[in-house]
Amino acid sequence: MRSQHRPSELIGTPLEHEPGIGALTLPDFVREVSQAFDSHEAMCWDDLEGNTQRFTYRQLYENALQVARALMACGISKGSRVGILVSNRPEWLFCLFGASMCGATVVALNTFSSQQELRYQLTTADVSFLFIEARVASRDFIEDILNLCPMLEHSAAMELYVPQFPFLRRVVCVDSGMARGALQEWHNFLAQGKSIDPELITASAQTSKPTEDALIFFSSGSTALPKAIRQTHRAATLQCWRMGNMYDFDSSVRTWNANGFFFSGNFAMSFGTLCRGGCLVMLRYFESDAALSLIQREKVSCIIAWPHQEARFKESPYWDSGDFSAIKWVTYFSAFRDQPTTDIDWQGFDGYGLTETFTFISLISGEDNLQASQGMVLPGNTIRIIDQDTGELLPIGETGEIIVKGPTLTPGYIGIPSEETFDAEGFFHTADAGYINQDGLLFWKGRLSDIIKTGGANVSPAEIDSVISQHSAIQSSHTVGIPHDTLGELVVSCVVVRDGHRMSEEEVKAFAKQFLSGYKVPRKVLFFMEQELPLTGSNKIKMSTLKMTAIEKLSEI
Repeated sequence: MRSQHRPSELIGTPLEHEPGIGALTLPDFVREVSQAFDSHEAMCWDDLEGNTQRFTYRQLYENALQVARALMACGISKGSRVGILVSNRPEWLFCLFGASMCGATVVALNTFSSQQELRYQLTTADVSFLFIEARVASRDFIEDILNLCPMLEHSAAMELYVPQFPFLRRVVCVDSGMARGALQEWHNFLAQGKSIDPELITASAQTSKPTEDALIFFSSGSTALPKAIRQTHRAATLQCWRMGNMYDFDSSVRTWNANGFFFSGNFAMSFGTLCRGGCLVMLRYFESDAALSLIQREKVSCIIAWPHQEARFKESPYWDSGDFSAIKWVTYFSAFRDQPTTDIDWQGFDGYGLTETFTFISLISGEDNLQASQGMVLPGNTIRIIDQDTGELLPIGETGEIIVKGPTLTPGYIGIPSEETFDAEGFFHTADAGYINQDGLLFWKGRLSDIIKTGGANVSPAEIDSVISQHSAIQSSHTVGIPHDTLGELVVSCVVVRDGHRMSEEEVKAFAKQFLSGYKVPRKVLFFMEQELPLTGSNKIKMSTLKMTAIEKLSEI
């Protein structure tokens, strides 16, 4: 029997006692911040013609209202699902808040998605209305949609009826002059809203409840296909208020984010700026020289970027010659702390969270984090450490599986029964390892599952292997995550080629790139003979042993 020590359980204070929290629905959130900050600059970005566009909080609200009126004129109402396939630019926010005013759920689509991934996301989430950007970097989303639905190329109908996407009724391109076939122009779409009384939008917005669905994010899981994660108004807005509080922003903050709003963490950390009346400085996609130039010009004071992106910054000619003295808020380990022109006092923060919890459920400031922990449990949340095999609650200090529940926990996945997602007490089992110490601090020790975290994104090895194994010359694929200084983990595929066939590393990568987002394509491919694969007594691959073998092979290259 286990010793009778204090059990590993953290229970947060009641949610209603948490200070600094405002409106808990997206329509009320945008109305509250727009009224509070009115003429403050809320957003700026360089449009496709190179002109700098700036929007006040009042204009943010007015543009969102315009989108809401047009959506309602197109039949979007409570429960509709509106997809946004757009990079970091003002239209993302206009469409997000406009759709929420109509009572719709926003499906945040990943702009790294391949055609096949896009098809999966649209059908899984039953998207009925889709906003797309014409092109993002090398991706052409108009071409993707027309390839997925060829009949739309020569159609002039405004309403879509295609068997590939039985619920999809309209696609709107946010770039003027770029729409083709049945795709609708942005300005033509907006003009349809003139028939809708703004008071009707106000009445619709007031029906939203904090616990109702507001967003759907896609995240890689332990299965081959990503899961569609439902999130509520309360989860989204609560985490935004918390980020504004945790950063201790003031209204002077100007925030630049290297990553898309379709990641829940980037959503919350960026939109925390809006809670304090700051400005979002937007760049459509990450490119180090362009980003550093923009950061200097706009006197950006908060940088949200991953280590591998900051490593790219240091290789840029702008790094040594630039003036970044406006920067005040960066992570504790940010390269900007060592840049000669910066003098940063803010100590950052650390925490633990998941897409399923809309980022953090525990947090601690850098100044208080003397033990290098993931912090104290946030209000309303409960964290337990259990024995993964027995479900028994473990004593303080003993490492086991982290399980969680609380106000930002997903209501569930689309298409997956709740009993397969939560236990009988409503806890979500994270498959992460950790422990709680005597001071009530959580310590994350790694993943019990095999999910690879690379460049801040979760990648499913099963998804990668299911794609690579489709190649006629490949017998099997076994993907592992190898520790990496800047990416966190490097995606490495260990491949067995069929007898009589030959393949190169570049051929494997090129094949995978046809079906997978860029960050999921293996960075390295190692080739094995079948007899070289380490096996258990039941003929299963010993993944831990394979990972060590892969590390040894890479060290020899």
